[in-house]
Amino acid sequence: MNTQTTKTADTSSVGKLRAAAANAAQVRALTTHPDVVALRAERTRTAVDTLFWVAMVLALAFTMVNVQQFAAEDAAPGSLPWISAWLLDPMVSLVLIAVLLAEQVTARWQVKTGPWVRRTKVFAFAATYVMNTWQPWSHLDPAGIVLHSVPPVIVLLIAEAAPHVRERITEAVLMAAASARGDGDAGALVASVTEGQEAAVLPSSPQVNQEPARPRRTATRSTSRKPAKKKTGRLFLADYVAMAREHHTPGHLVTPAWVREHIPGIGRATSKNVADTLNTETVENTTTAALAAHNPTVPAAAESEAA
Repeated sequence: MNTQTTKTADTSSVGKLRAAAANAAQVRALTTHPDVVALRAERTRTAVDTLFWVAMVLALAFTMVNVQQFAAEDAAPGSLPWISAWLLDPMVSLVLIAVLLAEQVTARWQVKTGPWVRRTKVFAFAATYVMNTWQPWSHLDPAGIVLHSVPPVIVLLIAEAAPHVRERITEAVLMAAASARGDGDAGALVASVTEGQEAAVLPSSPQVNQEPARPRRTATRSTSRKPAKKKTGRLFLADYVAMAREHHTPGHLVTPAWVREHIPGIGRATSKNVADTLNTETVENTTTAALAAHNPTVPAAAESEAA
């Protein structure tokens, strides 16, 4: 009787451990799943954006009072100069907020914004800082200088740090997806997508199907080209695509591993984006050339209409 009870207890313990192990395996698999990683990253992105914007609004509200006092000077409360002084700081702050809202989207998709965006942020910060600290500097008040310098500096730090943080979150999501399927699977996925696009665009193009594949060039020939000038500062997706295009051979399928080989220091997620962009360009160029060869009457008709 006691032996049967012991066996039953052992069997129950083994079953519980087996169920716990299976549950732990499912939790571990779901934790590293790209969709779960993307969901958590988006939640983190929302929390980060919320904290950034709350700090930004508080800092701008603090500076608005100081700027109003700077602009109103000795105007009587309620007078027209005193009321119009409240419009000066919101005018500068709204421009800065508009730029940050635009960068919230461009940084999400890693799109280059251009030099004028940074110039606008720097000018808005400089204007806000000068108007906030003019009186403390004129009286050489150290406590007032520190007090009125903190909010504008916080605004500038948020404006500079927020795009970088959003880009890193995006790269984390893409890297999780790439690591889940591996580099080889990623290259096969790019190849299958490229072949599917060619088949969908040109289902009956014998010239493209019968054209022999061009031999790949050796690595020594590709390295003999002049290397692209390294760009100082932060590099965007367009910069990496331009650098990879210098080494790309027409007809050669681009994989993330190939991009990392020719562009040292590039991240896994960014290398996949560069490979997808180059492969898409190759498909578009091949499609355009094939359509022009398949329908030679189209350019002639266009020339006759122009004449």
